[in-house]
Amino acid sequence: MSVSSPAAQDRRTTYHHGDLRGQLLSVVRELVELHGPEGFSVAEAARRAGVSTAAPYKHFKDRTDLLNALVSDAMDRLALQMARERDRHPAGSLAAVGGIGKAYIDFAKAEPGIFRLMFGLTEGQEEDDCLQQKGDACFDIVVRACADYLGSQAAPEIAARSAYVLWTSVHGHAFLSIDKKNKTEAKALEDWDFLMVVGRGILGPSATG
Repeated sequence: MSVSSPAAQDRRTTYHHGDLRGQLLSVVRELVELHGPEGFSVAEAARRAGVSTAAPYKHFKDRTDLLNALVSDAMDRLALQMARERDRHPAGSLAAVGGIGKAYIDFAKAEPGIFRLMFGLTEGQEEDDCLQQKGDACFDIVVRACADYLGSQAAPEIAARSAYVLWTSVHGHAFLSIDKKNKTEAKALEDWDFLMVVGRGILGPSATG
C-alpha cells in the first residue's frame, strides 16, 4: 500500500475540513505562476491538492469558472493593497496617489502570471458582472485619490479622466517591467520616481496645497 506524502495528507485534511475551494485556488495560483493560465489542467490542480479529479467540480463549473474565481480573488487582494498603500500617506497628497500606483506595480512584479490573467482576454471575464464590479472598485480607488488631490473645485469628470490617464500609464509601465521590455532610460528610473513624474505631469500642482 502506497504512503501519501505529508503535503498530500495535509491537503486532504484541509479538504475534509471544508476548504477544498480555497486549496484549489491556492494550487492554481501557483500553477499559473509556473506555467501561465493555459499551462495547467483541472486534473493537475486536483492531483496537487490531493483530491480526486471529480472533486473540483463540486465548487467550480469548469476550468473557466475556476480561473475567473482566481481573478476575483486577485482583484480583492489588489484593491486591498492599493487602499493600504494609499493610506500610508496623507490624504489628498501626491504620495497617496503614488502609493496606489506602487501597490499596482508591486503586485504585477510579485505575481506576473496572475496579473496577466487578470488583464488578459480570459473567456467569460467580460460577461462576469462580479469581476467587472471588482475592476471598477479598483479603478474607483484611483478616481477618489485623484479627486482628493485636485480639490473640491475640480469637476468629477476631470478626476475620472485624470485617473484613467494615470492608470493606463502605470498599467503600461507594469507590463513593460514584468515583460522586461523597459527601455534603457526607464531601467534606471525607480518606480517611485516614475510615479511622481507621471503624477505631477497628469495632475499638476495640488489645488489644496
